[in-house]
Amino acid sequence: MANTRTSSRKQQHVEITLSKDVSFRGKTTGFERFEFLHNAIPELNFSEIDTAVTFLGKKLAFPLIISSMTGGYKDAQRINRHLAEVCAEKRLAMGVGSQRQAMEDSTYHRSFSVVREVAKDIPVFGNIGAAEVAQLKDASKVQRLANLVRADGFAVHLNPLQEFLQPEGSPDFRGVLRGIELLVKQLSIPVLVKEIGAGISADVAKRLIDVGVRIIDVAGAGGTSWAGVEIIRRNEKNGKWNNGKKRGEKESFAAAFWDWGIPTVDALRQVSSLKSQTPGLTVISSGGISGGMDVAKSIAFGADLAGAARPLLKILESGGTKAMIRKVDSWIMQVKGAMFLTGSRTIQDLQQRQLVLRAQ
Repeated sequence: MANTRTSSRKQQHVEITLSKDVSFRGKTTGFERFEFLHNAIPELNFSEIDTAVTFLGKKLAFPLIISSMTGGYKDAQRINRHLAEVCAEKRLAMGVGSQRQAMEDSTYHRSFSVVREVAKDIPVFGNIGAAEVAQLKDASKVQRLANLVRADGFAVHLNPLQEFLQPEGSPDFRGVLRGIELLVKQLSIPVLVKEIGAGISADVAKRLIDVGVRIIDVAGAGGTSWAGVEIIRRNEKNGKWNNGKKRGEKESFAAAFWDWGIPTVDALRQVSSLKSQTPGLTVISSGGISGGMDVAKSIAFGADLAGAARPLLKILESGGTKAMIRKVDSWIMQVKGAMFLTGSRTIQDLQQRQLVLRAQ
């Protein structure tokens, strides 16, 4: 028997992100503040540009992850199948949504396992929340989740803001770092740690590095506000609407957190600064990545890959896989254009290029 509360919540999250304006209201990612320094003599043929990278031991054609979105309810199987089809065709990486529901029962296991059925050769990673990790005694449950999707890596998502605002949330985070260290030591695959839209600071990244984590997704503020998603869920659940305006004590407390978080550029610069003293550290830039230029700027700020979720899911749901492939192709051309115009033949070259503040 499925845990209907968890499944329903996952479905509500997707429906709200697709139908409501859940963007940050007074805060941006920060990418718009910077531009590349143009190189008028790139000494490079456009045909020489190579966007390939390696992630979780597998080669990607382009440094993009379709970030963890969904799973654990009926329609998630369709969504994940289509996302995986695009990733397989374009050789992108993919993360599945939180597997908490799969940990509770097996009803919707195929909504997760379908990804590997469709995309046999790309990097795929599993996903579980920090609150669940804090309760672990050993890695066996998480290893089973990893096996379910035949994962190349496993992500722990840090979402204290969401758990705090979620009416049925679990804001019990004592023991999270211990649980992450346990997974690093006991899982058979690498552990990723990611936020979900409020950012990771240099201090938090250092603590993760100290327990052995070598893949960090900063997932900063400026894109989807998961606080906003939970505020909308809270309002709809309580029916606290009056002429389109929310009212009530609970809503007024929650609304103050809509724009909480570290902008993506700030989080990315903080965490990337640790790469020089941490051999093998992989940094992923996500949180409001809305186009190829954001991907290119992420790389120049020190990221190894970028991740995107909501903007690509919206295109998938409105236009299908062909529309999503066209959008990905557009992003690839934008990155290649930035590489050509900065004299960068490879992604490693682009990481060395200079970004300057836009003239005001």
